[in-house]
Amino acid sequence: MEKAPGNTAVSNRPAEPLGLAAALGEADKRRDLWRMKAFATGLLALATAIYLFCRWTESRGAGGDWVGYVRAASEAGMVGALADWFAVTALFRHPLGIPIPHTAIIRRKKDQLGSSLGSFVGTNFLAPEVVSAKLKSAEISWRVGRWMADPGHAARVAQESSMILRALVGVLRDEDVEQVIDNTIVRRIAEPQWGPPIGRVLAELLADNRQRALLDLLAERAHQWALGAQETIDRIVLRDAPPWAPRFVNMLLSERIYREVVEFTWKIRSDPDHEVRSAVNRFLEEFADDLQYDDAMIAKAERVKAQIMGREEITGMAEATWRAAKRLILESVDDPNSTLRRKVAENVQQLGERLCADADMRATVDGWLDRGARYLVENYADEISTLVTDTVARWDAEEASKKIELQVGRDLQFIRINGTVVGSLAGLTIYTISHLMFVG
Repeated sequence: MEKAPGNTAVSNRPAEPLGLAAALGEADKRRDLWRMKAFATGLLALATAIYLFCRWTESRGAGGDWVGYVRAASEAGMVGALADWFAVTALFRHPLGIPIPHTAIIRRKKDQLGSSLGSFVGTNFLAPEVVSAKLKSAEISWRVGRWMADPGHAARVAQESSMILRALVGVLRDEDVEQVIDNTIVRRIAEPQWGPPIGRVLAELLADNRQRALLDLLAERAHQWALGAQETIDRIVLRDAPPWAPRFVNMLLSERIYREVVEFTWKIRSDPDHEVRSAVNRFLEEFADDLQYDDAMIAKAERVKAQIMGREEITGMAEATWRAAKRLILESVDDPNSTLRRKVAENVQQLGERLCADADMRATVDGWLDRGARYLVENYADEISTLVTDTVARWDAEEASKKIELQVGRDLQFIRINGTVVGSLAGLTIYTISHLMFVG
């Protein structure tokens, strides 16, 4: 399985604090810088020793022509080493503590360097074209899609999302959430009058003849009840009939009532224009109109609303809703096989597969990223680049010089080393040419 970007091996050793790691890194850099300074200074000392040895040899008239060549090389090496030592040292401090003009450049020009660096970053790294080209070459949507399409990575996203959701639920106070639910849902429902909006909705339903399906259902149920109501009608007739009435007369009456009820409900069920249906429609239309325009009906609807909203089930709805939601969320995030985590993993994997397979979708996502990045750099490039300027401006001049020297000083020592070597070779070459031209 392909490793996730940035995924590293897990170690049983506890992680070191960030401050300790940074301190150890600075200690390593400081040690490397000291070693390179010592090496470059050692080359200068070696060139000086060779030069002094050659001069001592010449003063005694000993040696041969080779002494002149070695002396010229060592002398030029000394000059090159000293010149480059002065140049490197002058960047960070006054050489030998002497306040020579145009030395300790970083210390004196710290703010100017910070401003120039911020401007450089803004111009060369935060230009819309540069950022857009980098995003295009990075193929972010395809890379993200390939990563998300891996089942293991999708499961990891689900797990991390669950941890974030659990943390969020843990941070939220129950009282605050219940108050939000009560203010945004319960009270919003109770604030407006119920009559007019209910009347308008009912009028629109009636205008579209949406009540017909309900009337058909009621008529069907009524007819089905009538078909099975023989025993019920017999019992009612026998119970309410006069004591002196013969039983067979009562049974004939019950049979007649049964047939009339069945026939009546069958007509209502079969005839869409039956007068009962028409009466129900007229009642509903008048009721919808009264809900909108009749003050008495509107007031009655408000009383009904007050009774409903005053019930314990409604007043405690915010608390009950949040308690139930919180319990379901915590149970879902803690269970690796919960529907929530499984659905999150499935959706992440499916989205990743679509990003990999659908070029149009990738182009859409890349377009969003490009427009977002362009908006950021076009509107906030100055603020981002001032982060560099302001950070450098807050540094103490001496501390800034030390920080920069610690970061680049090791490499700058190669200038001193190269100055010694190149100076020696240049001195040897000049001495050789002049010796050949004027002596040989």
